[in-house]
Amino acid sequence: MTPRETLEARAPATLYHDGHCPLCQREVAWLARHPHRARVRLVDIQSPDFDAAALGTSLEAMMGRLHVRDAGNRWYIGMDASRALYAVLGYRRLVWLSTLPGLAGLMDAGYGWFARRRVRLGRWLQQRRQDRDEG
Repeated sequence: MTPRETLEARAPATLYHDGHCPLCQREVAWLARHPHRARVRLVDIQSPDFDAAALGTSLEAMMGRLHVRDAGNRWYIGMDASRALYAVLGYRRLVWLSTLPGLAGLMDAGYGWFARRRVRLGRWLQQRRQDRDEG
């Protein structure tokens, strides 16, 4: 799949997210308030009733990168999942910009760096916020 193909993502889409990740929780809270929230179904992969095997994958594979499945049953993974999600929410011009040659590669690399550190970064931000609120 090419980054441009993410522009074809159709609602409703299912976002599989890590409910234990502080940054993911913030994004999900934003999505829950979004004017087009009905276009996205949220599934917490940390939920006890979630079964990755029923989707043909494993929890370990899903923990490493974001996963979105659209109405056409197409899977988008990693930065492509972010692009598909934002395309479904109506930010197609922004998504299109993220698919431009050069920029797409940089964004994909940035996503990879972030994905590996997301939990640690989220905890660090939470601690900073807590320290600020207490101080």
